Amino acid sequence: MTISAGMVKELRELSGAGMMDCKKALVETEGDIEKAMDYLREKGLGKAAKKSDRLASEGLVSVVVSDDFTKATISEINSETDFVAQNDGFINFTKGTTVHLQTSGVSTEEELTKTQVNGVDFEEYFGTEVSKIGENVVLRRFATISAGENGAINGYGHSNGRVGVVLGAACDSAKTAEGVKELLKNICMHAAAMKPSVLSYTDLDSEFIEKENIAIIADIEKENEELRRLKKPEKRIPQFVSKLQLTEKALVQAKADMEADLKAQGKPEKIWDRIIPGQLERFVADNTQLDQQLALLSQFFVMDDKKTIEQVVAEKAAELGGTIELVDYIKYDLGEGLEKKVDDFAAEVEAQLK
Repeated sequence: MTISAGMVKELRELSGAGMMDCKKALVETEGDIEKAMDYLREKGLGKAAKKSDRLASEGLVSVVVSDDFTKATISEINSETDFVAQNDGFINFTKGTTVHLQTSGVSTEEELTKTQVNGVDFEEYFGTEVSKIGENVVLRRFATISAGENGAINGYGHSNGRVGVVLGAACDSAKTAEGVKELLKNICMHAAAMKPSVLSYTDLDSEFIEKENIAIIADIEKENEELRRLKKPEKRIPQFVSKLQLTEKALVQAKADMEADLKAQGKPEKIWDRIIPGQLERFVADNTQLDQQLALLSQFFVMDDKKTIEQVVAEKAAELGGTIELVDYIKYDLGEGLEKKVDDFAAEVEAQLK
């Protein structure tokens, strides 16, 4: 019997099971919808489908780095409760699924459905595990980064499974790539704590920067009102918030203003070149606050807060006698963007007893 796309669609809507599972069920039952529903329930897939409307916003972020540090995979698999997320069975399931994502080389959900785990179609494998766990479980997102020639990859997943980071670098040689692996791990740990949203300030949208410029200045002005009331030193109010705004013209003007100020103070011109570089450095720091919040390379390294990540990477490259460029950065925060469901436990128990 020919199984039409319409039949598969109907069964999928009734059961909530995956497309491939629905097609297989219809083939096994010769197109009988009711028998196909029974087939899915017997396989545990119907049970999983019944849970599919319950919000899964807990779970784990998992990171797997290949033994040769040329590939890293990050995934977020959600459960309904933190209780399940801390269960050893769920932890092993998320780790095993992430390993499968990496070894199978898939990059989309469509590709994933065509793979098998231990000889079983992925959707069936996943549905069976959901049935064992007893909650709705969702593979929300995943990504894999791979190193190019002379590249290095590393990653970090926090022990509580709530944040994970993977980072990739392009290097000039295999020697440099080998030497930067540990630093990449430390930078991933930094990112997990400081939560930059982009790799470089160049990844920030110009319209977003302009809006944040107004907001940040307003916040500082408001804070200064309180500092004045307390008779404490006020914070400097920046003109800008990102390097994208620091044009050559802006830097030239800043230097001219500094020279004029030094002249007004009566400082000898012969010592200006010893003063102005430090003032320019402070000017750039004051006027790139948004970069420091959101761009990894612009943040001050938690293990050496006198240097930015960009400076630390440059120093490591010089130490190794090569070049290092950070080229890939992915961070997952568990449940980011999901609306958490607040359950009324008493109401749930009452509903179950009716």
